[in-house]
Amino acid sequence: MKPALAFRKQRYPKGWEQLPNGKVILDEINQVLARWTPKFFGYHLLKIGALSGEVDCSQSTIKHQVTIDERSPDAAVISDIDDLPFLEHSVDVCLLSHVLEFTGDPHHVVREANRVLIPNGYLVITGYNPFSLAGLNSFIPYRRQKSPWNERFFSSMRVKDWLHLMGYEILADEHLIHSSLAGTIGKGKLFSYWQRFANNFLPQLGSVYIIVAKKRVLPLTPIKPKWKLRPKFSPVKVTGMSSSHKTPNKT
Repeated sequence: MKPALAFRKQRYPKGWEQLPNGKVILDEINQVLARWTPKFFGYHLLKIGALSGEVDCSQSTIKHQVTIDERSPDAAVISDIDDLPFLEHSVDVCLLSHVLEFTGDPHHVVREANRVLIPNGYLVITGYNPFSLAGLNSFIPYRRQKSPWNERFFSSMRVKDWLHLMGYEILADEHLIHSSLAGTIGKGKLFSYWQRFANNFLPQLGSVYIIVAKKRVLPLTPIKPKWKLRPKFSPVKVTGMSSSHKTPNKT
C-alpha cells in the first residue's frame, strides 16, 4: 500500500464544473445527504474546500454554515485547509467533500477536522472510489494525465481505518454512480437497469462514496488507588543461643 503523503503540488478544483460529470456527482451527494442533514444539530457547520461549499446542507437546523478554502473567492474564510484557524472542539459538523484526493497530506487534513470537531460531532467525507470503473481511468494512458484521474484516490475502507483509529463510529458508508464518469452519463433505460443491478449486487463498486461518522469520546473516570497500610515494623523474637542451652541445676 502506497503512503498517503504526496510529494507534488496538488491542484484543487474551484468548482464541481471542473470535474467530469461534477454536477451529476453533486446531485447524487445532495440526495444522500438529504437524509442526514436534518439529523445534524448544533451551532456551527464547517465546509472544508470549495467543493464542500457547494454541497446543499440547507435542511440542517444549523444556521451558521462556513466555507473555508485556500483560494476560492466565495469562501467565507481564506486559509489553509490543513491548518484550520479554529479553536479545538468548536465545530459541530465538518464536511470534507472530495478533499482528500487533492491534498498533499490527507492524514493531516482529517486530523485537523477531528481537532476542531466537538465530541459527538459529525464528520462527512466524500471521495472517488479507486476500486470502481472510475478508478480504472488512472490506468488508461490517455486519461491518467488529466484531472482527477492523475490524483490519489483513497478507498472508503482505508478512510474508515483512519477514522476508527481516532475513535469514530461509522454511521453510513454508501457508494454511488456505477460509471467511469469519463464520458457523458446516459439516462436511458439500459443505464437505469445497470444502476439498479449494480446497486443491488455490486454496491461497493460505486465510483463515489459517502462516509458519515460520529466522533466518540469516552469520558475519563478517575480510578481511586487502593492504599494499603504497611504493617508496623516489629522485631521478631528469636531465642538466643545461650538460652537454648540451659545449665543443668546442681544438686
